[in-house]
Amino acid sequence: MGILKLENVSQSFGTGTHATHVLKDIDLDVAEGEFLVLLGFSGSGKTTLINLMAGLEHPTKGNITFKGAPITGPGPERGVIFQSYSLMPWLTVNGNVGLAVDTVFPDLSRAQKAEKVAHYVNMVGLGHAATRRPAELSGGMRQRVNVARALAMNPEMLLLDEPLSALDALTRANLADEIEHIWEADKKTCVLITNDVDEAIILADRIIALNPDGTLGQEFKVAIPRPRDRLEMNTDDAFKRLRADVTKYLMDVGIEAKVEGTRKLPDVTPIHGVPTAVKEAQAGMIDARFLDFSQLHKIYPTPKGPLTVVEDFDLKIDRGEFISLIGHSGCGKSTVLTMAAGLNGISKGAIKLDGRHVEGADPERAVVFQSPNLFPWLTARENCAIGVDKVYPRASRAERQDVVEYYLERVGLGEAMDKPACDMSNGMQQRVGIARAFALSPKLLLLDEPFGMLDSLTRWELQEVLMEVWSRTKVTAICVTHDVDEAILLADRVVMMTNGPQATIGKILNVGLPRPRTRKALLEHPDYYRYRQQVLDFLEEYEHGAKPKRPADKAIAAE
Repeated sequence: MGILKLENVSQSFGTGTHATHVLKDIDLDVAEGEFLVLLGFSGSGKTTLINLMAGLEHPTKGNITFKGAPITGPGPERGVIFQSYSLMPWLTVNGNVGLAVDTVFPDLSRAQKAEKVAHYVNMVGLGHAATRRPAELSGGMRQRVNVARALAMNPEMLLLDEPLSALDALTRANLADEIEHIWEADKKTCVLITNDVDEAIILADRIIALNPDGTLGQEFKVAIPRPRDRLEMNTDDAFKRLRADVTKYLMDVGIEAKVEGTRKLPDVTPIHGVPTAVKEAQAGMIDARFLDFSQLHKIYPTPKGPLTVVEDFDLKIDRGEFISLIGHSGCGKSTVLTMAAGLNGISKGAIKLDGRHVEGADPERAVVFQSPNLFPWLTARENCAIGVDKVYPRASRAERQDVVEYYLERVGLGEAMDKPACDMSNGMQQRVGIARAFALSPKLLLLDEPFGMLDSLTRWELQEVLMEVWSRTKVTAICVTHDVDEAILLADRVVMMTNGPQATIGKILNVGLPRPRTRKALLEHPDYYRYRQQVLDFLEEYEHGAKPKRPADKAIAAE
């Protein structure tokens, strides 16, 4: 028998016709020493399931036992690590971890308690920051304190509820490695909730999908030998097969065809002259070097003198090309994008779009930010209409409404056009942001980590939506991202930036994968992992803020 057992467990909130059924008929047996990963979409009941295991909630139906005894509430044998840090802001790292030690080991001497605290603080690599308070720590460091505090209670089992989801990709990978090392050392039973497929495969003995309807889905055994190195996994056939199988299952059960197509786009023209109807005849625009970054610099004044954030950024983009811009945090990706949008002044050099210098913001350059910045009291239709009404002054009211509704349908919001933004999920709000940008019929679409605030499965869905709508318009586009798979999936070329300050283009990768693209198809393409390896190698070279010396005559891939 396993250490933790769920038998016919269901969880509902509310009563009668107002009841919301979150989990349904869950049967689960977790073996002692196992690392189990539960993988699912937002809203599939992942956190509710962890809360039930922790004893923070009680099931509507069914039984949950730990070592054969019913779980009636929280207990020190089950340590929980949540997505949010919940640290005491007035206490140091040692003080926060010491709270756990005081609770579980009240009879130890002060010296023994201090020794225990130091042991767990050092275990998560925070010995150098032991006397700092949470406000002085990065997000990744605060989550390490959370991990140390849970470990200090010496639990038999660790329950991890998306503990890494709020962190940047590099910090997330490093902390995941540390969690695996801790598990290897103590062989504690671990249950991890995540929405990241790669994270699941790297860590798990067994992966179980949680379906959107709150039922348990397919189980995947992970037979890849440990330790599992992220870079080596990219060339491991077992990893590739499992990654494709898990991805296909999740997309099949969770991503349905939501794109509708009853409306046609009216043949009206916006004020900046790009035809609205998707036509071949865009004769007024140049094709080659449609967007031209020439020796671009961004310099900020500081008390210590000028700080060059971006230097000699030189890139020529043809009309209709999709570019991904990738690099570590602080490499100036968003700075380049905001200069192209006209939202950030150019210190030196120039940006030309369709033969004219970029000067100030203009609806011919539409921007989708990480946060869609909708007016919360307006509906999806009304949020989209604000820009459309200004861009199509010569169109009738009915024609402008057709433009709005066409793009809202394209992003899968045909049934939610009149829903206020305040009642929408993050994913739905970002759909409105994408529809609003395309509805402006821009010459240039600029996307600044548009899916960065979303869980990875919602991100997949919106990437498919973006590719579908882009394939109809072929608008010239630049997408800033830190996600290697997203960069390759979307782009004709991936532009990799060196670390800042003085960041510039380090390498350009031409992506020759066929279009139209889907995630499932690309995972099976023989060249996909070769492209992925080239981007991973570049990012690895620049990891931890490194600035490798490069030959002055380094060749960059053909423009």
